[in-house]
Amino acid sequence: MLGSVAVATEDGELLPLGPVKRRSLLAMLLLHPNQPVTLDRLTEALWDTEPPTHSRTVLQGHVSQLRALLAARGARTYGIELATLESAYVLRLPETLVDAHRFEELVQLARGRRSPGDAVLLLREALALWQGPALTDTVASPPLEAPAHALEELRLSAVEALAAAYGELGEHGKAAAVLRTEAVAHPLREPLSAALMLALARSGQRSDALDWFQRTRRLLADELGVDPGPQLTDAYTTVLDIGAPDAVESPAVPEPEPVAAVPDMLPRRPRGFAGRLAELTALTRVATGPHSPIALVTGGAGVGKTALAVHWAYEHAAAFPDGRLFADLCGYSDTPTPQTTVVLHEFLLALGVPVRRIPDTEAGMGSLYRSLTAGRRILVVLDNARNSDQIRPLLPGGDDSATLVTSRDRLGGLIASDAARPVRLGELPADDCAALLGAVLGEDRVVAEPDAARRLAALCDGLPLALRITAARLTTRPRATLAALATELADEQRRLGLMNIEDTGVAAALGLTVHQLPEHARRMFHSLGLHTGPRLDRYAAAALADCTPDHAWSALDRLADAHLIVDSGLPSDAYTLHDLVRLYARTLAPQADPGALTRLLDHYLHTGLIATATAEPSSQPCFTLPATYRRPPAVREFENRQDALSWFEAERATLLGAATAAAAAQLHDRVWRLVLLQWPLIVWRVRDGWVPLLEQALESAELDHDLDAQSRTRALLGWVLHEEERYEEALEHLRAAPELAHRAGDLTSEAIARINLALALAAYDEHEQALELVTHALDLARRGRDRSTEMLAHQHLARHFLRTGAPQQALEHASLGLELGPSLDAAPRRVLLRTAYGEALAGLGRAEEARRQLTEALHEAKTHGFEEGATAAEAALAELD
Repeated sequence: MLGSVAVATEDGELLPLGPVKRRSLLAMLLLHPNQPVTLDRLTEALWDTEPPTHSRTVLQGHVSQLRALLAARGARTYGIELATLESAYVLRLPETLVDAHRFEELVQLARGRRSPGDAVLLLREALALWQGPALTDTVASPPLEAPAHALEELRLSAVEALAAAYGELGEHGKAAAVLRTEAVAHPLREPLSAALMLALARSGQRSDALDWFQRTRRLLADELGVDPGPQLTDAYTTVLDIGAPDAVESPAVPEPEPVAAVPDMLPRRPRGFAGRLAELTALTRVATGPHSPIALVTGGAGVGKTALAVHWAYEHAAAFPDGRLFADLCGYSDTPTPQTTVVLHEFLLALGVPVRRIPDTEAGMGSLYRSLTAGRRILVVLDNARNSDQIRPLLPGGDDSATLVTSRDRLGGLIASDAARPVRLGELPADDCAALLGAVLGEDRVVAEPDAARRLAALCDGLPLALRITAARLTTRPRATLAALATELADEQRRLGLMNIEDTGVAAALGLTVHQLPEHARRMFHSLGLHTGPRLDRYAAAALADCTPDHAWSALDRLADAHLIVDSGLPSDAYTLHDLVRLYARTLAPQADPGALTRLLDHYLHTGLIATATAEPSSQPCFTLPATYRRPPAVREFENRQDALSWFEAERATLLGAATAAAAAQLHDRVWRLVLLQWPLIVWRVRDGWVPLLEQALESAELDHDLDAQSRTRALLGWVLHEEERYEEALEHLRAAPELAHRAGDLTSEAIARINLALALAAYDEHEQALELVTHALDLARRGRDRSTEMLAHQHLARHFLRTGAPQQALEHASLGLELGPSLDAAPRRVLLRTAYGEALAGLGRAEEARRQLTEALHEAKTHGFEEGATAAEAALAELD
């Protein structure tokens, strides 16, 4: 009942309960287990308005259908019986079979626990039972809505209790992560926000706690027209009392140089690898040669290029003591190819470079990468490359490292320009096919049927992927013979053309494998065809399959066992899909569940909002959720800003695919939201090619007829275009944004749109119009009680008066802006304001005061890894000298 009302068998199969009223009838009986529920009470629940004259007949029909369904699945053996008692019905069953009962039992046990550690275990188990809002897909009637509301209140109380238990253990970061997820979903619930503020402050995030207070205060005023209540104000006072270190007066501590790390990014070692002795020998000869060798493994789809490269890398680990790097370049996938900057960024992180020390440009990243790898012996594996241009920026520096490249293409350009030496991979010889089957099935089964093993190898055309899938199918049928399976495959190949190899043959073999999966794993596989990226975790899989994350994890592990997906290592619940597997799954997805895509999109919307609230706690949500939005059963938690930004980076390709899929499905209300929620990453990495995605968002916002969305998208798109020095295009969007926001009635959107337009006009020396725009933006921010945007306006007014030779006015605006920004989240803005303040003092001839302010600005910029601010402060200090 904690989600859609459903009945599941022991192996996870959901029974077909039928229409909403039948589910509602079952829900009423489950709410009162082992107790008679009268016909009048059931009628009240099933018909919120006046029931029809034949309502009793309809109700009795639903009871008969439920009774027959339960009887057909052997419910009596579990002590389950639907009985009739005069003018009432009773569902007799052990209450431990009902998730709501188990949830309440665990919560009660947690309240009487001996230690906070026990409470954490019990409450996490209790909350894991939830799959969505209680009693989903039932009639919206008072007898059902009231208990659903009561269960939701108990769930929120359990969340607060879990956070409190974490707090007793001193794990305040975990407490904050748990609370933030619910505080985003329930922004007007003051006890949640109060608890979150205290957890943030106690985990060292005092400034974020203060920002969350301001965020909640604005929402209470805007939505309800009230001030914060005693719980929230008491929490605010407590946070202030906790105190915060003074970043200005603390002595500057030299930042330690990063320690060179020994990376190991290889995926899991391929299981059951067999044969390929000639190719492995050739690869060793090439990859261990002098002068930074490049080995190029080429061959058709499904021939085992990746398995060969990864197996060789593990076998020769000792030859590369300084580490192993790995990247899937997705050259032959329908998912977006990762940008070179994304791959370089991951490599630099693996090599021990702190995020704040990673350059913003591809050229800067490449230079740092080559310098770090020069003089070291590192193995770089670049998988699934499409062309030579993808490879060259990722080649390591120096002469001691080696590179393995896999591709379906011959990559003649890489051979000509970089002396890459090819190792061609063809089909497996018959003996190697038998060895591969033996490694998976056991040698005894293969030795017992050598002719059948050779026939299977021939039917699979020597493709390792097809052979592994065939072997996986046999492992689920331990009594089946190889000969019998060969006969089945022969029939399938004649129909689907397995002998033509490539996609058709692999699709046929995949069909046989999927057919043999348990029901819950087969449903999951059907759902995966609608996934929009190369990587997924159990939360995304749960949204696709409409189940709990734990149930999804179980199904994903079963698919991994069948070699249909690949366990990608860390995090432990992350998986990748082979290109050909995804292609086959996609042919099944439309028939499987037409609502899966919408659930997936809503999962990323909800997770993205939580990530944004974590990364930028002082900001207001950039949109409200769509009217048809459905909250996912569970989402990932984020403990801090870097955790949230890392999620945005890791899921960038998937979010792009999600926006594209939403546009194709005409779900335009999701498209622009999926793009706008990425604004923290867009701001952080503004030159990373965001324009096409923002243009797609704008098109969808216009089709959705949402004026505020159009304004926000144009303002962000115009700013990105301005940063790319595409000034005419930028102005076109920036000029349109303020009016759209004004028509939408959103003060914050209009203020930001005017500030962005002013920045572009300043580049054309139109300072008077820019001044008018920012002054108006300041007034809008004040009227909207948006301190963050008000601070931004003061920053740009201070900068304007510095440019136009009015240091006294610049000093005043910088001072007003600094008074608004106590939070660490606002550190970049505060650094720029303090720098402007110092420059204004210098302009007034107060050099010593200016030097002190600029030195403090530089220190704060370095403390928070704000390189742009550090550069500005250093430049201003240099002017004083």
